[in-house]
Amino acid sequence: MIKIAVYGKGGIGKSTTISNVAVAMAEQGLTVMQIGCDPKADSTVLLRHGKPVETVLDLVRNRKNDFTLSDMVMEGYRGVLCVEAGGPAPGMGCAGRGIIAALEKLAEKGAYEVYQPDVVIYDVLGDVVCGGFSMPMRGGYADQVFVLTSGENMAIHAAANIAMAVENFKNRGYAKLGGIILNRRNVKHEEEKVQELCEDIHSRVIGTLSRSETVTDAEELAMTVLEACPDSEMAQEYRKLAEEILAVCREER
Repeated sequence: MIKIAVYGKGGIGKSTTISNVAVAMAEQGLTVMQIGCDPKADSTVLLRHGKPVETVLDLVRNRKNDFTLSDMVMEGYRGVLCVEAGGPAPGMGCAGRGIIAALEKLAEKGAYEVYQPDVVIYDVLGDVVCGGFSMPMRGGYADQVFVLTSGENMAIHAAANIAMAVENFKNRGYAKLGGIILNRRNVKHEEEKVQELCEDIHSRVIGTLSRSETVTDAEELAMTVLEACPDSEMAQEYRKLAEEILAVCREER
C-alpha cells in the first residue's frame, strides 16, 4: 500500500489537485482512498459531484460508536474511496485533535483491511503543523509527504514550515519529504522562488501544474478535470503528476 500525505497552504488548490491525481491513479486500475484532513470537509466534493461525505467526527458525535465502516467511506468518481475527518464546531475544540480521532477510528473499524487500497492519500491543511495536522506524517500513516505550493510568498512560507516539520521527525521513522509540486499562479519569478525553496529544504520539484481555466470550468460542474474534460491538456498534466508521485513512492520502497 502506497501512503501519501499532501500538504499545502489553504486555498492553494490542494484538494482539487489531489482529487484529480486520485482519479488518474484510479484510471490505472489502482484502488485509491482519499482522506480529507481539513475541518472544512470538502476534500472529496469534486469526486462526488458536490455531494458531501458525512464526516467521521460527525458520526462519532451523533452516533457514538453505533455506525459502520460504510457510513464513513463513500465511493466517488472512478471508484475513489472518499473519507472526510471533519472537525469541531468553530471555537469549540482543536481541529488537529479531530484528525487524530478520525484516523484512529478508521483504523479501529478496519478500513484498510476491508477496502485494501493500493494508494491512500491524506489531504492535509498546511497553514499549521501542530500535533494533529502532523498526524499523517507519523509512523503507520503516510510514507511520503508532498508539498503543494505556488510562487506566492505565503504559500512558500507554509511549504518551508511543512518541510521543517518533516525534517524534525526524520529520526523517528516518520514520512519522508517526497518533493514539491508547483501549482502555478503566474506570479513574478515564480519558478525561481520555488527553486530557491527547494534548495533551502534540500528537495526538488517533482511536478508542475499550469494555471488553467479548465480547472475552474470543471469545478463549476462539481467535477474533476479528468471527468469533465478528460482529453484536455490539463487532464494530461494531472495524469503526468500522478505518474511522478507514484514513481517517487516506488523508488523509496
